[in-house]
Amino acid sequence: MLRGIRGATTVENNEKDEILQATEELLLQMIEQNNVNPEYVTSIQFTMTNDLNAVFPAEAVRSLKGWMHVPLLCSSEIAVEGALPSCIRVLMTVNTEINQDQIQHIYLEKAVSLRPDLVS
Repeated sequence: MLRGIRGATTVENNEKDEILQATEELLLQMIEQNNVNPEYVTSIQFTMTNDLNAVFPAEAVRSLKGWMHVPLLCSSEIAVEGALPSCIRVLMTVNTEINQDQIQHIYLEKAVSLRPDLVS
């Protein structure tokens, strides 16, 4: 079954190392909590708010062993007035046997405000 795993986090500064570290932390939690194997990942889509532009967040995937061949795409988040700033969002599409209601979506830092219903 093809499933989407969502995640989001925020950073304090528009700095390359901070964005990559936050993105890697988010990805590792998404992978661990959903038992994701890179061989079963269809693609990963990243968005960042317009106030972040120091690096492509997809670069964080390249530091993960075994993830080199996963298709990645980065884009800008829609600039909605009042939206959470300095936010990195991820949509990982995977083939899995996990039921949709068992998927663990991960929201870190200030991004917990995006989906408080999914944060435990």
